[in-house]
Amino acid sequence: MDKAQRAFLERFLGTISPSGFETEAAAVWLEEARFADRTWVDLHGNAFAALNERGSPRVMLAGHMDEIGLMVSHVTDGGYLHVRPIGGWDAQVLPGQRVWVRTKKGRVLGVVGRKPVHLLDDEAKRTVVKIEDLWIDIGAGSKADALRQVEIGDPVVLAQGPERLGDDLLLARGVDDRIGAFVALEALRLLKKLKPKAAVFAVATVQEEIGIRGARTSAYGLDPTVGIAIDVCHTTDTPGTEGEKKKLGEISLGKGPVLARGPNINPKLFDLLVDTAKKGKIPYQIEAAPGATGTDANAMQLNRAGMATALVSIPNRYMHSPCEVVSLRDVANAAKLIAQAVARLDGTTDLVPGERGMAPRKAARRAKT
Repeated sequence: MDKAQRAFLERFLGTISPSGFETEAAAVWLEEARFADRTWVDLHGNAFAALNERGSPRVMLAGHMDEIGLMVSHVTDGGYLHVRPIGGWDAQVLPGQRVWVRTKKGRVLGVVGRKPVHLLDDEAKRTVVKIEDLWIDIGAGSKADALRQVEIGDPVVLAQGPERLGDDLLLARGVDDRIGAFVALEALRLLKKLKPKAAVFAVATVQEEIGIRGARTSAYGLDPTVGIAIDVCHTTDTPGTEGEKKKLGEISLGKGPVLARGPNINPKLFDLLVDTAKKGKIPYQIEAAPGATGTDANAMQLNRAGMATALVSIPNRYMHSPCEVVSLRDVANAAKLIAQAVARLDGTTDLVPGERGMAPRKAARRAKT
């Protein structure tokens, strides 16, 4: 990854983009996507970059750009903000955190407040904290003062920007899953040099954290034959995760992107990714996914009459925390693997499960639309 790519990634990770408020992230992504043949945004807010639109088959590369966040729901007479969660939070990480409230005028700094531990009784100390028992202090002296700075419904994120851990590791909030949207665009950049026969669409999807919504609408609009979702997955290389290996497998940072295998994944597309990795000497890991993956791949697979899907994940430590950690080598290898695999697709590629399928005719039909 060169300096320009790292600069883009850091700008992208530095945006505020909770589900439903992705416009800031989309603007940065689309600015970087100017190398594509065409870019646009749909009514839902999904951002698109297209390459070789008349090619076949139609391939969608999707990573969601929304992150978990909070939303201002109430302002007290004293000027404190109460919030509701956007997406799945572990409320234990919130007390004492600095936050940014994104307003129409810009960012407002605040801090998440809770009664100090010295003042908690024994029962309260043993009780799991709830978001409704917390508040945000923006330094306002009254309700009127607070409402001059923020509005009900303003989104809130933790005030954490991207940082580096050593030479290879990146930490930031919102890695889940702006890193996936980054990989989708980087794979498209590589594909431009590889001159694919397929029509390829990189998509930064919205609202995954509240129900995998943007992948559903963007896939319906594109009507692709092939879809590759790029997301993050849990590592099992940290203390306390040894017992998770029975369920998640052995997943480590720096050992390559993770390929999911299971009913959400087209078996021939999975084999293509594995074969491409082996031929290109690209490190990879495999995770068992015995049901719906809970990612954009799920919505993509069920689009219209169905599409051949795969899931490529970036190993991620401390998911849904202010300090998610990934390996930049894994990120670069994910983009390289996806680009090289997609470059092998053409209008005759058969991805229908079984020995003989109808994929070539299906791809040809969609290429005319």
